[in-house]
Amino acid sequence: MLPSSHLAPINVSLADNQSGGQFYACDDQAQPDGNWRSGSNRIDESEMQARSAALLAGEFSEFIVAASRLENSYRALQAEVSDLGSELSERNAALQASLAQNERMRSELRQIVDSMPCGVLVVGRNGELSLVNPESRRLLGLDGVDCSEGSKTTLQQISARSGVNLEASYKTASGSEAEQEFCVHASSGKRWLGVRSRRLFQLSSRRGVPDHTILILRDITAHKRAELEREAGRRAMALAEIATVLAHEIRNPLASLELFAELIETDGDRRGEWISNLRAGIRSLSGTVNNVLSFHASGSLTLAPVSMSELISNAIQFAQPLADQASVSLEWSDVHSTIRVMGNESALRQVVLNLISNAIRYTPAGGKVSVSIRPEENALNGTDHREGYDQVIAEFSDTGCGIRPDQIGRIFEPGFSGSGDTSGLGLAVCERIMIQHGGRIDASNCILSGARFTLHFPVLQMELAKA
Repeated sequence: MLPSSHLAPINVSLADNQSGGQFYACDDQAQPDGNWRSGSNRIDESEMQARSAALLAGEFSEFIVAASRLENSYRALQAEVSDLGSELSERNAALQASLAQNERMRSELRQIVDSMPCGVLVVGRNGELSLVNPESRRLLGLDGVDCSEGSKTTLQQISARSGVNLEASYKTASGSEAEQEFCVHASSGKRWLGVRSRRLFQLSSRRGVPDHTILILRDITAHKRAELEREAGRRAMALAEIATVLAHEIRNPLASLELFAELIETDGDRRGEWISNLRAGIRSLSGTVNNVLSFHASGSLTLAPVSMSELISNAIQFAQPLADQASVSLEWSDVHSTIRVMGNESALRQVVLNLISNAIRYTPAGGKVSVSIRPEENALNGTDHREGYDQVIAEFSDTGCGIRPDQIGRIFEPGFSGSGDTSGLGLAVCERIMIQHGGRIDASNCILSGARFTLHFPVLQMELAKA
C-alpha cells in the first residue's frame, strides 16, 4: 500500500536544536576535549542540519502527494480495465452468437442449394470448384467424383469428365440473361442442358477480377423435344396446306386441259386455238404452283442487276396465251429500256406474272391491261441522270371493275380472295417479295375504271444506265 498517512509537510524550526536547547550566537563554550569553540561555528552547523531536515521533509511531502495521485490513477485505470473487460466479454459473446447464426444460415443455404431442381456450380478465381450440388452431379454424370470444398477439382476436369464445355460459359460469364445450350450424348439418348453464368465481385480485392463465378444448369431436354415436335408439326401443317391449295387450284384447270387435249385431237380446224388455250392453262397452273412454293419458302434472296424492260417483256410473252384466251389485249410501254434494278430475277418475274394474271382475270373480254415502267424524278434535281431519280416505278393497270373500297385494305392478306375462287396467295407473295427487295407495292383504283398496282424500287438498289 502506498504511504498516504502524512499529507501535510513536516516543518522544523531553525531556532530549535536537536537537544531542545537554545543557540547562543555570541557565547563561547568549552568543549569536552578542553578546547574552546566559538558560538558562531556551532550555530552554522545546527542551521545546516535544520535546513537538511526541512528539505528532506519537503521532498517526503511531495512524494506522499505524488503517491496519492498515482494511487488514484491506478484505481481509475482498474475501473476502466474492468469496464473494458466487461465490454469485451459482451462483444465476444455477441461474436460467438453471430458466428453461430452465420453457421446456421450457411447450413440452411447449403440445404436450399442442395435441394434446388437446377444444378449449381461455384467456381473460384483459380478455376477450382468450391460448391457442386447434387443436381449438378446428376446432370453432368459426376457420381464418384470428389467435388467437395478443398478437393481442388477444377472446372476443366469436370468439363472433360462430363463432355460439356462449361469453360466456355465460365470465360464468357456476364450479367445478361443469355443462356448457352449444350447437347449431351448419354446412354439413354440425347439430353440438352441450358447453362447461365454470373460473376460475383463483392468480395474481390482486385478491381475487375471476380471472386467467384456461379454456373446455373438446367435440363431443357423436354423443352427442346417439344420445340422439335412443334417445328415438325408446323412443317406438316405447311405441307398439308400446300397440298390442299394445290389440290384446289389444280383440279379445275386440269379438267380444262383434258378438254382442250380432246378438242385438239378431234377438231383439227381449230387446233391452233385449242393449243393456245392449253398453253394458257399450263401456265396458269405453273403460276399457282410457284405462288404456293414462294409463299411457304424461307430464307433471303440473292440480288443482282436485272433489266426490268427485258423481264417484263418476257413475262408478257409468257402471259399472252392467258390474255388471248380471255380476249384481253396486253399493252407494254417500253420507253425506258435502259432501267436496271438490283433484284432477284426469278422472284421479280413471279411478281410481274401475278399482277398481269390478276389483271387479265378481272378484266372483261375486249378490255385492256397496260404495263409501263418509269423513273421517278427527284423534285430537287430533275436532271436526266442517275442522281436525279428517287426510285423506279412499274405500273400495272386494267379496265376491269376495280377494287371494292371495303376490300382494298385486305387484298394483300394471305388467303384473302375478293372473288372467292382463288387461293388468295398471289398478291401476298408480291408484297413479300417487294419487301425482300427493299421496296413496296401499292393498290388503287383508276380514275375511270379498273385497278392499278404500283411497284416501287428504291434508288439505292437500282441502276439507271445511259442510252
